[in-house]
Amino acid sequence: MQSYPPIFASFHQSLSTLLETPYGDKSDDLASIIVRRVEHFLHNHEQQDFDAWSEQDIFLITYGDSLNDGEKKPLNVLNKFIKSQLGQLISTVHILPYFPFSSDDGFSVIDYLQVNPALGSWEDIRAISEDYRVMTDLVINHVSRESLWFADFVSGTQPGRDYFIEEEPATDLSMVTRPRNSPLLVPTQTRRGTRHVWATFSEDQIDLNFKNPDVLIKMVDIVLFYLAQGTSVVRLDAIAFLWKRLNTSCVHLPETHTIVKLMRLIVEKARPGALLITETNVPDPENFSYFSQGNEAHMVYQFALPPLILHALNRGTEKYLAHWARALPEYPQGCTTLNFTASHDGIGLRPLEGLVPNSEVSELVDSMHRFGGFVSMRTLQDQSEKPYEINISLFDAMKGTRRGEDHWQAQRFLCSQIIMLGMKGIPAIYIHSLLATPNDLAGVERSGRTRSINRRKWDIGDLFTELDNPVSMQSMIFKTLKTIIGIRQKESCFHPDTPQQIINFAPGIFAFPRIEPKADKSLTAIHNLTATHMDINAGKYQGCFDLLSGNTFTSEHLKPYQSLWLVSG
Repeated sequence: MQSYPPIFASFHQSLSTLLETPYGDKSDDLASIIVRRVEHFLHNHEQQDFDAWSEQDIFLITYGDSLNDGEKKPLNVLNKFIKSQLGQLISTVHILPYFPFSSDDGFSVIDYLQVNPALGSWEDIRAISEDYRVMTDLVINHVSRESLWFADFVSGTQPGRDYFIEEEPATDLSMVTRPRNSPLLVPTQTRRGTRHVWATFSEDQIDLNFKNPDVLIKMVDIVLFYLAQGTSVVRLDAIAFLWKRLNTSCVHLPETHTIVKLMRLIVEKARPGALLITETNVPDPENFSYFSQGNEAHMVYQFALPPLILHALNRGTEKYLAHWARALPEYPQGCTTLNFTASHDGIGLRPLEGLVPNSEVSELVDSMHRFGGFVSMRTLQDQSEKPYEINISLFDAMKGTRRGEDHWQAQRFLCSQIIMLGMKGIPAIYIHSLLATPNDLAGVERSGRTRSINRRKWDIGDLFTELDNPVSMQSMIFKTLKTIIGIRQKESCFHPDTPQQIINFAPGIFAFPRIEPKADKSLTAIHNLTATHMDINAGKYQGCFDLLSGNTFTSEHLKPYQSLWLVSG
């Protein structure tokens, strides 16, 4: 067995122990390969520690080309906009896949090691990382069928020849959990004849075979390369589907959890303070399983939050949102959630399973259809279909309630953002929420994909015209959210780790204190989820200071969709 300095000996042992689960007697050799990779990384890159998270942490989610000016590269335009318009109001920029791709707006990667030249270069990524943490997607489950790896598979040459999963069409795959209703096996013409390859998401996104340890080492190399280019948050895309075993669901398998643990060890060793986040759009117990004992993901997405907030504001009830929030588990030390209300994807409905009655989910879907949205379906084991995701701009999702459109869109939308900004965890705001972008139906028509409804590419000149117009929705929402974020960043009760309690206030009111036990300090967030004035018994809060209005609270009622952040004294 190879001898290592003390700084790497325990690292090697931890890796080797982990790798026994998926790779058996190859584990020690694989651990040695990874140690050498990390050793080389540390030798060639200056150490850079990152601060732990705080109340000042706000993530911005954006595509590299969400903003364009027709001249400069979009990543350059994005960087200038963030620095000039947001400054330190955000701490981290999640730039959605910025690599050459063939479909799915970046999530079908052709080359993991190149920046899409239409967006910019690695120099642009590093420039953004000088002022902000950069979150990069590791699209780990699958690769574009236009990649060189898949070309190797087709031609029967190495290394890609053994990078993919082949199954016979007659194989019983009925137990496999599916996020899409496309065929799971895709026929492919190769030099060896027709082969059927595993494709969880689409015929252009071919799943990688992690039973081949060479695939694992390739992904380790890619992670280290991203860290070298300025990444400090690694997002494991679609990680739940990574490992496949026949006669199982092929989701959340023990080998998958092992590889997440492995990636955490590598990230922490190479870049102390760097973070790992898992993307698993599934019900809460499955989602939180990626915390494990505090040795897997540092963060998981709070996937139940977007549909629950939307449902609460659509029906004017706190019932299910409060019930869910009250049952949230304690997170392991060093772990937290990424709270969001919208993203590049639609609003997932799977997290509502077991939380909200199917009839109310159907009514919510009907409302979103009336507000210009779409719904995607997934195929169940019995081959029936079920709503999987609502595709709509969050701003337009707030056009009204289940009773129809009304004139409270802006107030309702701001209420959704204030709830998210106040809850335990780290907030993440999608750029199109920050800009109150409406449904992009023209984008849907151009692309033929319903998800394009929430992926507008703004011309920067058109955007500034709206932001400079004091009566435009874009201007009003953008300025108001910036003010609210600035208030939040100054209040220590909003530290991601500060506990929250859900309290019964009144029907239609969602309220929760954030309590700092050591500082003997608390803040109570109160939100009216309805379009009516709500009388409240707020005697204990009389004389408290409302951070949002900047006034002492003296009222006995809340305006429609009004929110309060009340602190004592």
